[in-house]
Amino acid sequence: MTGPAAPRDDGRNESRAERMDRNWAELVQELRVLQTGVQILAGFLLTLPFQSRFETLDDYQTRLYLANVVLAALTTATILLPVSVHRRLFRQGLKATLVASADTIAKFSLTGVALLSVGTTSLIFDVTAGRTAGVIAGFGLLAVLVLLLVLVPARIRRQARKEESL
Repeated sequence: MTGPAAPRDDGRNESRAERMDRNWAELVQELRVLQTGVQILAGFLLTLPFQSRFETLDDYQTRLYLANVVLAALTTATILLPVSVHRRLFRQGLKATLVASADTIAKFSLTGVALLSVGTTSLIFDVTAGRTAGVIAGFGLLAVLVLLLVLVPARIRRQARKEESL
């Protein structure tokens, strides 16, 4: 393989099939971690309508709540998608395709988890401390998550490439 998706020689003595199996196992483990986070947030969201204070939500808070519920459901679906694809492609000799697509799907899932965290935090702050606090908390968390989930990995990648070229 060539281009940015080409595997780097990391000194492992493994066949292409073994590397694909390892990459798949690593992706599945990452998706398990994501799934747990989404399940916790979704579970929290699903209990809210049964609280007496839920009836006091204004229209904005209700829409934000429903958007979070939809986002939780969609994120859960994206996390489950690689499993579904794997079941459909099992034993068809498409492991490299499966790993590549699961990698992309995992990135979308991370985005969903990040947005769900932002939306849930914004809702909680909005309900407990007011609209301004909710907006500040939401945008503040969004900025932190962009830093942690996008900019830090990009910097680490640039630094690793710089060190390799020395």
